[in-house]
Amino acid sequence: MKKNTIFTGAATALITPLDENGVVYDQFARLIDWQIDSGIDALVVCGTTGEASTLTDEEHREVISFAVKHVNGRVPVIAGTGSNDTDYAVDLTRFACNEGVDATLVVTPYYNKATQRGLVKMFTAIADASTKPMILYNVPSRTGCAIAPKTYAALADHENIAAIKEACGDISAIVETMSLVGDKLDLYSGNDDQITPLLSLGGKGVISVLSNLLPRETHNICQKFFDGDVMGSAQLQFKYLPLINSLFSEVNPIPVKAAMAAMGFCDNYLRLPLCEMDEEKEKIMLRHMRESGIEVR
Repeated sequence: MKKNTIFTGAATALITPLDENGVVYDQFARLIDWQIDSGIDALVVCGTTGEASTLTDEEHREVISFAVKHVNGRVPVIAGTGSNDTDYAVDLTRFACNEGVDATLVVTPYYNKATQRGLVKMFTAIADASTKPMILYNVPSRTGCAIAPKTYAALADHENIAAIKEACGDISAIVETMSLVGDKLDLYSGNDDQITPLLSLGGKGVISVLSNLLPRETHNICQKFFDGDVMGSAQLQFKYLPLINSLFSEVNPIPVKAAMAAMGFCDNYLRLPLCEMDEEKEKIMLRHMRESGIEVR
């Protein structure tokens, strides 16, 4: 039986505004308010796009706490609490749940990787410690570790495992996954260039980088599909494809940080090993932003 759905539509994988002194919370608050006022359906903090891997443990926890308090129930808040250290992921997940997040997003272990049996053990340990729904995050291009369809099936009956964020890019594998667990787990696209295709497989929405820039429009890609206007959804998918491609022309979140800085939401500040965007690629991205109706500085 499928668990309660965490959100339907578009959730923004939020950037974390930073400067040389740390997290810039007034910029973060303004960004959260603009996202909600623009009709976003949920917010994800401390994910890949939020540079979680270079936040200190204290910053990671502070960002989660701040987001929950500032959002104040206006939309669901989902916190990235994954790690390649299962004990740390368990501890961070417990913290996020106690702070009042609506769900957690837990990525596969990176660098040390895992066997499929190890993934089942790891996700089960984290889910056992959770009091909120958990989204399994599959992004093998970044972690070197993929969740197999049969592994989803082995996890699908856990009461706290509610959904999948799929960024494997392999539509055939996702079809197989949904044939096994589509009646038990919700599916969210983790790739902005595959929103409409994954909705056609029963997806509930997208966890998006694009929606940092275009929250309402990304929501509309999903809403048109849900309203039965499949071609309208596809046309929006096509319309924003050049901008999506620019946002992934370098490692995420390098381009989206530059884009949000150009929109006046933050400083274009990244922590090493991430660095500023290639100048020529940035010019192309800014052109695609303007063509998409975005005002840039």
